[in-house]
Amino acid sequence: MTTRYVAAIDQGTSSTRCIIYDRGGVMVSMAQRKHTQHFPEPGWVEHDALEIWNLVERLIPEALHSGGIDASQLVGLGITNQRETTVIWDRNTGIPLHRAIVWQDTRTTEMVESLRAQGIGADVEHRTGAPLSNYFSAPRLSWLLDACPGSRAAAAEGTVLFGTMDSWLVWNLTGGVDGGLHITDPTNASRTMLMNIETAQWDPRLLEIFDIPAEILPEIRPSLSKGGGNGVPGPRDSDQRDDRRSASCAGGTDGAEGR
Repeated sequence: MTTRYVAAIDQGTSSTRCIIYDRGGVMVSMAQRKHTQHFPEPGWVEHDALEIWNLVERLIPEALHSGGIDASQLVGLGITNQRETTVIWDRNTGIPLHRAIVWQDTRTTEMVESLRAQGIGADVEHRTGAPLSNYFSAPRLSWLLDACPGSRAAAAEGTVLFGTMDSWLVWNLTGGVDGGLHITDPTNASRTMLMNIETAQWDPRLLEIFDIPAEILPEIRPSLSKGGGNGVPGPRDSDQRDDRRSASCAGGTDGAEGR
């Protein structure tokens, strides 16, 4: 009988790991690499989403090779990630419109304080189970749509997509521009401050508050659900690079730095 394994992608704030487990939950192999931290202004923290995806492309084959495992032996792949970090990208090119804004970032503090002064904090907390805060994705997404010219209109047309890091990785793992799945799960969606915790669906009132077009949002699916294909990148030469580059829609955020 062929031995079966499960892979886990641990996409963290400072590094990404791929860990392979056997059916008994014993770790068989691991590969890990750090990614670049960008601080364009005081209190601003950004990551290059393409750099992180390129790491994942390398780490999965590395972990499989280290464990002497063939990709066909994987029966599932799970993702755990830095939850509130926010990415928007072009569906047709796969290019992020801006570097990802990290959960530590404080650029939306004034936006959140302005909303709180309007007296909507209690309503947001009732709908989301979370306090109105710049810690979550919604204010960052609103900021990105304002910072990247034309992105709101493109989002309404379905050509710009939003996701936390799980959505970004799943979209790429399942085909990217060639029909990649634009999905998330309730645990990640709940950290955006856009999901209603009673319905486990995107909340129209929250989208109105943060001025977010619904078309930009991923489909919310159960945490354990079927994706598409095997989602496992093939081996890549260590000098091979993805030829995509993040677009620049705000000063100093060209996304190519650090790769």
